[in-house]
Amino acid sequence: MAAVPTVAWEYATAPLLPGTTKQILDFWGADGWELVQVVPNPANPGQLVAYFKRALPA
Repeated sequence: MAAVPTVAWEYATAPLLPGTTKQILDFWGADGWELVQVVPNPANPGQLVAYFKRALPA
């Protein structure tokens, strides 16, 4: 059986601002980032934070 290659990831966070969410997600996605999760900002629960990941070059 062949070994499954291990993927290394890098991670980033970005605030999601009302009215610009699609543009923010499109910007990050165009640079190869995958949205992992959106959660309330712990410092400001009225604001959302997006968590992204992308594979590091092999």
